[in-house]
Amino acid sequence: MRRLGKGLASRETSGLLRNRAYLALLSAQLVSNIGDWLYLLALLTMVGLKWHATPWEITMVSLCMVLPVLLGGPLAGMLADRFERKKLMVFSDLVRFGVLLGFVFVTAIWQVYVLLIFKGILDVIFFPAKNGKIKEIVPHEQLEQAVSYSAIIEQGTKIIGPALGGMLTAAFSVTVCFVVDAGTFLVSALLLTKVPGKLRSVAALSKPVEGEAGESAASGKQKRGFWAEMAAGIKIIGGIPLLAIATLILCACLLVLQIADSQAVVLFREIPGVPDDLLGWCITFSGVGTLTAAWLTQRLKITPLYKMGIGGAMLGLVFAAAGFIVSRVTFTDGVMALMLALFAFAGLGAGMTFIPFQVTLQQRTPEAVTGRVFGTVSSLTSTATLIGPLFGGSLVTAFGPEPAFIVSGSLMAVIGFLLLSIAPAIMKRDRAAAVPAVETVGAVEA
Repeated sequence: MRRLGKGLASRETSGLLRNRAYLALLSAQLVSNIGDWLYLLALLTMVGLKWHATPWEITMVSLCMVLPVLLGGPLAGMLADRFERKKLMVFSDLVRFGVLLGFVFVTAIWQVYVLLIFKGILDVIFFPAKNGKIKEIVPHEQLEQAVSYSAIIEQGTKIIGPALGGMLTAAFSVTVCFVVDAGTFLVSALLLTKVPGKLRSVAALSKPVEGEAGESAASGKQKRGFWAEMAAGIKIIGGIPLLAIATLILCACLLVLQIADSQAVVLFREIPGVPDDLLGWCITFSGVGTLTAAWLTQRLKITPLYKMGIGGAMLGLVFAAAGFIVSRVTFTDGVMALMLALFAFAGLGAGMTFIPFQVTLQQRTPEAVTGRVFGTVSSLTSTATLIGPLFGGSLVTAFGPEPAFIVSGSLMAVIGFLLLSIAPAIMKRDRAAAVPAVETVGAVEA
């Protein structure tokens, strides 16, 4: 049986790597992800370390990143369900090219806010379309492998991007990072032209009745507003117990995590003698940790909720430790090694939390409403990442960054251990769910 399982997994992997449409989509992601990490490092270096932004100004940077996702997630998901996803992705890439060039000319923090909002609007158009496209071009039995490869690329670029950004910043300036990132969106748009246009998914071909009904409903002419789309997405998610609980836990994790994570650059400034390149190296090592998690989650034969619980507990303990250590040390080589190790474990915990959720979301969402569900999830998680920085900014302003890290890390660890304790009951309820997901979709559209 073990040999048979390995043989099936090998054939699935081989078939996925021969899928030209998926490889083109993955190549576009590779290029744009490298650019995104260049951009993020350049942005944090410019605002946090060179402009010495206040905690509230850094909080505003975080809010401007997530506000478009919060407000536009369900509507963008609706667009991804009703319009050609390839065209939406190419359009988003081409406009983001111009937005990223705008960062070269900024001279004030308010200009950064405006550009971040514009970029966020385009990001929220792109990602539901991309996730829906994966379900169009990848068979259901290969979805876990496809999502894992996507996560491996995302975290692999998290290693390459900050290291490359550090070298470019040291040799030239942060503006070079912005220019290179702008160029990656042009390359991504070119690669996306190799992805086929609108087609029936493999799932729809194998289930013609359900697929046709879903496509007909998804492409109907009825127009919905923000709250209607949000309610539709929530109703679909609520009809799948495992997905509903996983989404709730993820939102809780993001909320407490963002209390401290949004102020990481302020924490770094608290270490006497800290070099400018430490942030980039810590991001790189967190990428190594999350890349390890992408490999590990495929081999751990436990439920997604157990994986998320282990990851959340690990991530919380690491954040609490970082807040405790920073207030008691000065910068040395030993402290740098300790910080890099902590960020590697933080990346491992983050990967164990988020990757199983992404796989579950792809596997359990009906293809016809993928964009709507992903858009709704984006808005729910963005609400958490919007509230978290507000608490973080208040805590850091009042007490400093160390208490913010200790408090948020401790809460995160509690959530992780709580999930581990209730996971069996949730899985039992999910198996006993009487209404299949397709009937839930039909009820929503009706």
